[in-house]
Amino acid sequence: MIMKLIDKRSVSRLWMMFLFTGLLLLSLSAQSFASMPKIGESYGGGIVFYVDGTGQHGLIVAKTDMTGHSEGKEEGVMNWYDAKVAANAFVDGYSDWVLPNREQLNQLYVNRGAVGNMVDTYYWSSSESDASNAWVYNFASGKPLTGSKANGSCVRAVRVY
Repeated sequence: MIMKLIDKRSVSRLWMMFLFTGLLLLSLSAQSFASMPKIGESYGGGIVFYVDGTGQHGLIVAKTDMTGHSEGKEEGVMNWYDAKVAANAFVDGYSDWVLPNREQLNQLYVNRGAVGNMVDTYYWSSSESDASNAWVYNFASGKPLTGSKANGSCVRAVRVY
């Protein structure tokens, strides 16, 4: 009889430990999910403009266009080569900024309202169409097109989190 009581208490305690552990893990998971950045929020030196299906990874865009210019261009307008250099040199607390590729730039266009401060102009992507041309995205019309790498467009750096 005493042996049966000990067994029942041990099993009962074991179930209680499993229950509390499960509830604790669920609570920690919910807190972790709630603290994940959302589109439009400031995070990691910029503004989140894409979050993957897991909610744990995404893309951040710099808060403003890159400053500087290519020779013969107005302020903020660069050729493709200078655009890549400017995006890679951007720091703002992080050193892994890059010029967005064509798909990333499209996602930025889709969520431009949440990001704010985007100009209705052309933005460079890092995606080349051939040796002399690269993809740009027209933020006024939402259309991607190719342009000469010598042409001038605006630059907005992105980074992965």
